[in-house]
Amino acid sequence: MTEIWLRSNRRILAVGLIPGAAICVASAALFATTSSPGLRTLAVAGIVAGAILMGIVMRQLLRPRVAYSNGQVLFFLRAGGPIAVPLDVVEAFFLGQGPAYLPGTEEDSQETVNLVARLSQKYPEWMRCEVKPALGKWCEGYVSIRGTWCEPLTNEVIRRLNRRLGEVSRELAGHQS
Repeated sequence: MTEIWLRSNRRILAVGLIPGAAICVASAALFATTSSPGLRTLAVAGIVAGAILMGIVMRQLLRPRVAYSNGQVLFFLRAGGPIAVPLDVVEAFFLGQGPAYLPGTEEDSQETVNLVARLSQKYPEWMRCEVKPALGKWCEGYVSIRGTWCEPLTNEVIRRLNRRLGEVSRELAGHQS
């Protein structure tokens, strides 16, 4: 079973539902007020497109940024499945700072608090990994997750992540003994 450690930013993603909902409502209104077969077909296509758009955003809304499952820390930082890193590779979590990558702003104009995961240098295969730049950066054994796209990052969140990392590490070590 997957245990969610860090959620996505639900507030910003919920705002992303508005365009899809608006397309659905406008299309439904068009469908209800017209008898033209061409416009009704267009309205149905609009409803379907709006629903698909909302489904994509809902998937992102429910998707965590960091999770744990079966001895692996899961980083959801690109399209498709998560990047599964063995638990013993992840050493610690801490706060950092970096560009927010907000749509419509200059790349370096705004900063945000980031979550940084330090990875063990004993495992060079985990030093670099391709991720979606808007969600984070993975370089030199550090995974930076942009705070813009995850739940609010506080010292308590960092303590919770490190506490849970330690607990599952001890549990896994106890099972291997």
